[in-house]
Amino acid sequence: MHLPAPDISIISRRAEIVDGLRAILPDHVIADDVSLGVYDCDALTAIRQKPLAAVLPGTAEEIAAVLRFCRDNQVNIVPRGAGTSLSGGSTPLADGILLVTARLNRILEIDYDNRCAVVQPGVTNLAISQAVADRGFYYAPDPSSQLACSIGGNVAENSGGIHCLKYGITTNNLLGVELVTIDGEIVRIGGKGGAMSGYDLLGLLTGSEGLLGMVTEVTVRILPKPQAVRALLVGFPSIEAAGAAVADTIAAGIIPAAMELMDKMTVDAVEAYCTPGYPGDAEGVLIAELDGTAAEVDALISRVQAIAVARGATSCRVSRDEAERLRFWAGRKAAFPATGRIAPDMLCMDGTIPRRALPQVLHRIRELSASYALPVANVFHAGDGNLHPLILYDVMKPGDLDKAESFGADILKLCVEVGGVLTGEHGVGVEKRDLMPAMFDEEDLAQQLRVKCAFDPSHRLNPGKVFPVLHACAEMGAVHVHAGQFAHPELPRL
Repeated sequence: MHLPAPDISIISRRAEIVDGLRAILPDHVIADDVSLGVYDCDALTAIRQKPLAAVLPGTAEEIAAVLRFCRDNQVNIVPRGAGTSLSGGSTPLADGILLVTARLNRILEIDYDNRCAVVQPGVTNLAISQAVADRGFYYAPDPSSQLACSIGGNVAENSGGIHCLKYGITTNNLLGVELVTIDGEIVRIGGKGGAMSGYDLLGLLTGSEGLLGMVTEVTVRILPKPQAVRALLVGFPSIEAAGAAVADTIAAGIIPAAMELMDKMTVDAVEAYCTPGYPGDAEGVLIAELDGTAAEVDALISRVQAIAVARGATSCRVSRDEAERLRFWAGRKAAFPATGRIAPDMLCMDGTIPRRALPQVLHRIRELSASYALPVANVFHAGDGNLHPLILYDVMKPGDLDKAESFGADILKLCVEVGGVLTGEHGVGVEKRDLMPAMFDEEDLAQQLRVKCAFDPSHRLNPGKVFPVLHACAEMGAVHVHAGQFAHPELPRL
């Protein structure tokens, strides 16, 4: 993993660029070295680089002015929300500004009749559910970082969470966005109605990792809380047996709200961290949550229990009340910080595989762990095959970081080999950028790059991310699409 070589000509104009930005936002430009230390990385802490400056606009119009300035002055832009990206999606560039959405943090509207909420990108994921809880609603996507991660970042990375198995990831719960283009045009895509004709531009933007524009407003779907929710905590003699139980459950036509799997290293770390009461003798622990009507949940709980027993479950507890259900999940939500206490440093990987391949992939990960002499703890969104191997290392030991990165690359290539993909919810960013050819051939990548060129022909938005080799748009034969070509009574609409 590395950042592209900076453009020295941009860096040499730093004072001029900062002055220009301060003319737009006098009180919200950070340019001194000490303060910029706060912004030198995101959650992929293995790569650190201070930006040219950090800019914190408070309105879409201010963002538009900043983007126009950067376009006109050939300055690179890295969008940043809460900085929780684990793939380096918001890693700063030495020749670019960091465009931070932290001040855009208001819930603008809650529309219960249309079951949606309109929020700014700096609003945290969990804040949406908290805002609608008293009316019996919630926002379904719930990544483990939901207390801190922002909804704009969720859109950029197409984040999921433990309940994505039944309720989908961000793209399945998104109705519309307001977007600022590199030309400083403010456009709206989608809205409360959800249905759109023509090209699925909303789907295109979701997961685009800040390469196509800056999201300044998001309309999300909110759901009524189910009548009944119960969780099973199941211990297995092996992680493979637990994985087989997951596959059997889905094959039986049962779609739980969530199915999460942890190996023994993770379970032990979690128990030491927050004592949720997981079975200490289990090699694999599965949490399965069922929701619906009370009668439906009772019937499904019995069926999943039977499947688990058939796969050799050594223990099985059903949550007796809401407090116990939340305690089951408290351990899973704490898996990343808990495991982080075992070693000085950790790489949190993210790949997705077919469920049938889970035993094979787990076996191979163990072999790779022995080969690289680095421990790995495994956490899975098991229901949809999204793996999160946590590779433990010590950056102070010579060669450890290189080994960890190579280990992670081998895991991701393994995911592709068994019919999976390089990412599930963390995005490509810098971490997986140079692995893209393992999944896409040159023609595939060229076609994706043409989309980038249509929105950002000068490659100013988050350059050096996602694409392993960056060609000029002229080489791609791309045509730049101007948002202003689309009619709308108030704003241009894509």
